[in-house]
Amino acid sequence: MTIKEKLIILSDSAKYDASCSSSGSNRSNTKGGIGNAASCGICHSFTSDGRCVSLLKILMTNCCIFDCKYCINRRSNNITRAIFTPEEVCSITINFYRRNYIEGLFLSSGIIKNPDYTMELLIKTIYLLRNKYKFNGYIHAKAIPGASNFLLKKLGSLVDRLSANIELPSNNSLKLLAPDKNTNKINNIMRTIKNNRSRSFTPAGQSTQMIIGGSPETDLDILGKSEFLYNNYDLKRVFYSAYIPINKDKLLPTINVPPLVRENRLYQADWLLRFYGYKVDNLLDKNNPNFNILLDPKADWALRHMNEYPKEINKASYYDLLKIPGIGPKSAKKIISSRKYYNLELNDLKKMGISLKRAKYFITCNGKYFTSMNIFNKSIIQSNLVLEDKTFTSSGVQLSLFNE
Repeated sequence: MTIKEKLIILSDSAKYDASCSSSGSNRSNTKGGIGNAASCGICHSFTSDGRCVSLLKILMTNCCIFDCKYCINRRSNNITRAIFTPEEVCSITINFYRRNYIEGLFLSSGIIKNPDYTMELLIKTIYLLRNKYKFNGYIHAKAIPGASNFLLKKLGSLVDRLSANIELPSNNSLKLLAPDKNTNKINNIMRTIKNNRSRSFTPAGQSTQMIIGGSPETDLDILGKSEFLYNNYDLKRVFYSAYIPINKDKLLPTINVPPLVRENRLYQADWLLRFYGYKVDNLLDKNNPNFNILLDPKADWALRHMNEYPKEINKASYYDLLKIPGIGPKSAKKIISSRKYYNLELNDLKKMGISLKRAKYFITCNGKYFTSMNIFNKSIIQSNLVLEDKTFTSSGVQLSLFNE
């Protein structure tokens, strides 16, 4: 099998893993070397299915001893298998980099023989890249659950970022759909990465991925898991991957289309957790365990807490301003800085470049609402927000970003 044939097979097999992102690390080139990793991150381009292609994103092999029900590479699937040699991965990476196709490498793998053997293959490959080929660019590798801590630390000393996919939001679902995987082993990887992280060990931190819609957990369950991971393992990102029905199994849901809208809402909520000071129990509860797919989570929360609105733009605290749909940290800081000198009107906010598409329904400026009739009504606001949201059709189906 030629390298090109292997590349076609193993890049296609890797596309279902969403847990790669910008670098977040800084490494200068060395004398005689090529490439560097910039702290400002790697620029991304996207394919029509939303997958990142700015990194060379491949599997070492799609051979796997595990039989995860949702995975295209499970051992019971009759698919074409391939495996790269370490030298082949190095050759492809260097040649792609020199042609400016990529700025880094995302290397994962199926489990071949056993976890330690697989990790040794990854380590040998990345060691060659760093030392023989002097590649100083960004490298993100997948840590293999069940491999020894010694190998994990060795791999972490060679790469910028590691990820260990939690896969499913609950232990019960993992046991049911991925019986060969063990939550404790995945948690051990995350704990080891957190405890050893330094400028020379995974300087860009760690990430993980959860599959959405392949198991029965609610959005509350999923975000609760994410909040736990952020608080306990210092993760940079939790990636949410809409379940893609690629296998047939009685334990898998029968859906025709991946739940991309739900995935999007979870990403929006995740952003609120990481940058807006929200907690999971601020966004969802047992009475409302799932997000409204027609509204972004912040607007949905605001409509469920109408007693807190409208907020006076000239008096609201920084954290109250962040609770206004459409207003983020930069806009909130602009408002607080400007109102020191004069009371802000609606036109002042527009001149400052603050988007009022959603915010106007939840604020007053000097006691004035944005309409002369001063109608502050939940049903009217919700209808207007849904109509103005061009991301979704009236049926809640996500529109394509690309020409049909």
